[in-house]
Amino acid sequence: MRLLNKAAILGAEDLKHEDVEVPAWGGTVRVRVMTGAERDEFRASVASEEGVALGRFSVALLAATLIDESGARLFTLDEIDQLAEKSAASIDKPAGVAMRLNGLGGSAVEDAVKNSESGQSGDSGSGSPLPLAQPSESSKLE
Repeated sequence: MRLLNKAAILGAEDLKHEDVEVPAWGGTVRVRVMTGAERDEFRASVASEEGVALGRFSVALLAATLIDESGARLFTLDEIDQLAEKSAASIDKPAGVAMRLNGLGGSAVEDAVKNSESGQSGDSGSGSPLPLAQPSESSKLE
């Protein structure tokens, strides 16, 4: 594999998305990977007392990752109360995809560590990873 330079890194198209069918909503939604800044902001909001309550994790994650055809977000974090009124079953599937795409949750972290162990050299420079919110048993996908 070739060693990347700054231009190659900044020019990479790495904001992938996945379309998820939600029959209860009558169609498909598009879930995308958050940018590094968006994910940091999302984590800070969930961890903050003034931010998103942990009980609203799934709908806050959807607000941060659901996009339209042009890539614009469908919801803001201020609109999660409206999104929370939708059925838990309809929220679970796209929220699970958003967790997987964004490396949130226990198995995603474990997979990332396994995949990166062979490519790492030296200390990561971080004392410990940031804590990630874990889904409740009822929100995990089959």
